[in-house]
This record gives sequence, C-alpha cells and structure tokens, in this order.
Amino acid sequence: MRYAIIGAGLAGLTAAVEIHRRDPDAQIDVYEAADRIGGKLFTAPFESGPTDVGAEAFLARNSEAREFFDSLGLAESVVYPSGLASALYSGGELQLLPQNTVMGIPGTSAPVAHLVSDETRMRIDAEEAAEPLNWVVGEDRSVGDLVRRRYGDEIADRTVSALLGGVYSCSADDLGVRATIPALAEALDQLVLSNKHTTLSAAIKIMLSARPAPVGEPQPVFGAFRGGYAELYEALAEESGADIYLDAFVSAVTRTPDGFRVTGGEDATYDKVLLATPAPTTALLLKSLAPDASQTLKSVKLANSVVVAMKFDSAEGLPDYSGVLVAADEPDVHAKAFTFSSKKWPHLAERGGALVRASFGRFGDQIALTTDEDTLVDWALDDLQAITGFDGREAGLSEILTQRWFGGLPCYDADHVATVEKFRSELAAVAGVEATGAWADGVGVPAVIADARAAAARLLGDNQLGGIQP
Repeated sequence: MRYAIIGAGLAGLTAAVEIHRRDPDAQIDVYEAADRIGGKLFTAPFESGPTDVGAEAFLARNSEAREFFDSLGLAESVVYPSGLASALYSGGELQLLPQNTVMGIPGTSAPVAHLVSDETRMRIDAEEAAEPLNWVVGEDRSVGDLVRRRYGDEIADRTVSALLGGVYSCSADDLGVRATIPALAEALDQLVLSNKHTTLSAAIKIMLSARPAPVGEPQPVFGAFRGGYAELYEALAEESGADIYLDAFVSAVTRTPDGFRVTGGEDATYDKVLLATPAPTTALLLKSLAPDASQTLKSVKLANSVVVAMKFDSAEGLPDYSGVLVAADEPDVHAKAFTFSSKKWPHLAERGGALVRASFGRFGDQIALTTDEDTLVDWALDDLQAITGFDGREAGLSEILTQRWFGGLPCYDADHVATVEKFRSELAAVAGVEATGAWADGVGVPAVIADARAAAARLLGDNQLGGIQP
C-alpha cells in the first residue's frame, strides 16, 4: 500500500509514524513545501544551544502524549519548568497573573481585584444574581462577547485576551467559548439542562469546584525537550520509515483509475492520501476531490505572529518570573507577551546569561506582514525595558533571531467546532483521503498528535487507536 502525506510538520510526521507502526510494509512518501521538517515547531541553532522559536512547551499532564514521546525514546529528554509564576502587565504595572480563574475568567472579583476598577468588581460579584444568560445547549459564541456582556471590558481585555492570546494569537472577541474553553460551554449546558439560574459566574464556580485538591508535591503542568522540539520532529522522521521530500510543493491531488495522483514532488500515484497542511492549503488541495469539504474548510481563518528570540550576556535585573503577558488594552506596548526562557526552564539557565522570547501579533493585525526586523527588535527591547526595567542593550545582546509565523495558528472562532464537524462529515464520503492539522481539534502539541494519530487510523480503516505501538 502506498501512502502520500502532504506536510512534514508535527501532524504529518506523527501520522507517518502511526501508519508505519500499523502497517510496517507500507510505502510512505511525505512531501514538504519548505526546506525543513517540523512545520510550526522550529529549534534554531543558537551558538548558546538549541532554542525553540515556535512552540516551546507541551501539557505534561497529557498521559497519551507522554506515552507517545516515551515510545519514540524521548523519555529522558523531557524537562520541566522552574515553577516561577507568570506576571501580567496591566495599568502600567507588573502584576501577578491572577490565580483561581478559568483562562482569566473569575467566579468572583477576588482573584482580579488588583487589576480592575471598583465598578467592575461590583459587576462581577453581582452577576450571579443578574438576569440569566440566554444560553442554548450546544451553541457557541464569542468568548469576548460573553465576558463583556456579563463582566465588562476590563476582564475581557486585561486577563482573558492576554491568556487566550498567548495560546491562539487572537483576542477573546475572535474566539469561541466551546472551541477554546469547552469545559465552560459544558458547564453552561449543565446549568440550562438542570433548570438552574444560568450565569457566567455560576458556570465558572462549577469548573473551579471540579478541580481536584492538590495532593503532595504539585505536578508540573508543562514540559519541554532538553534539545528543543527538534528532538521530537527528528525522532518522528526517523521512526516513520518514510521517504521525506523537502522543497516539494504539491499543487494538486486528483483521482485516477489507479488511486490518487499527487502533482508535485515525485508526481506519483498513491492508494491513499493524508493532508497535514494548514486549513486554506487543505481546502485548495481538496477542491476537485471533495468540493463540499473544500468549501467548508475555506472559512477557517489564520492568525499571523512573530517571535523575537534574544540571548543576553547578563540576566541581572530580569525579574524572577517565567514570563509576562500584556493586557490587550495596554497602550504604547507592541509586544503581547514575553517568555523569560532562562528563568522558566532550568536547563536553559545552565547556559548563563538570559534567554528571552518576545511575541507579537494577533489575528487581524499586520505586524508580522509589514514590520521590518530592526523595528521588531527595537520594540522587543523597548517594551522589555518599559515593562520590567531590564535594559537588554546594556546587558549585551549576543544572539537574536526573528521568526515570522505567517498563518501560524488557526482562529478557533464561534463557528469553528461546527465547521470542523461539517468538514469531517463531508470528507468521510471520499474513501482513501484524510486530513489533519492544528485547525482540527486543538492547537497544542498533544492535541495535534492525537488528531493526527486518529486521522491515520481512519485512513487505515481502524477507528480504534488502542495503546501505543512499540
């Protein structure tokens, strides 16, 4: 059986591994339009050591992802953060990121009292007794719209957009509740189905009360790889047994009497095809094979972003936080977040000096498209000094890399869940073709891995993933 996988990012390489493990005799060709594998995972070769300038962490509590990493021989490569807290820059001040919230949404005003006005505090505390929320079971709507209507603009801009923006490169207004905080949508569903007074604060309290009480030493939430994500994507490439073609732009996938013709790369015919490309590219490649599915997926929008990674000779004066999120309503600040990588990760601190990542760009803005590199670096240094007092120029800027992520993340808006469900249904009618990617079922590394493995299983006619194959 011959398989073509379009895209050698995390999704495509994971799917290749899954196919190889389930069908060791399969011939797998992976086509990648860029000149490297890894997609939105990219470990840059800094002189001081490998440095991630794309994703830099994964949810360590996801047992399936950890088992998958272990099966690739990466168990000893996983490292954990220092445990330092994160900060929020709001109102011109560096504040502790509020605890006991759901993506910045509190159940009472107490966790955010230091960040908002008296009026907003009173509004939050009065919300549970206010007019019930007109919520329909199964619906989705904008997170920003929901929070603004119930709690006001300050919470939407200062905490929710800051936290969600760090994950999706979108503001709260551009994201759906069910698409990005599904447990909140389920809590609202639960209130409606129980004929209870349905409010935002009541739903948040349901979620917070369901969190398990800490027992023993706290377990790390995040993990990373000592040598950067290159360890993962290189291990996937090796484990896959696939022939991987770089600089291989695939322009079309068409049906033939013998299977599927992949135009570009080797211009070969395959029994089955898996698309592991961004939503717009996937839609384009499906145009003739599955026109309805193609049209549906075209509606998924992408956000552009930029990471400026900086290595400083000295860390003196850099605050003891793992990083800083910037409130969306903060004037005169261009960056949306800073990660103090050498503070967050002990293995990076061992290199000496300071490693800092500045992040720019949210859905709808033009920063990644129009801002030149010198300006981005100046913004990163100026914002870092304004927010923390750390003078990067004085500290000695020894290494720097500006990485633009054009269409780096899909926008999980209020229509996203329904769009993906509709697309899946339409594509299911085309035997021998599957699709996966960060647009499908979550942008985090464990979510992308899970969806890619499931797509590979469907392609092989096996919808049961079962355990990790050795």
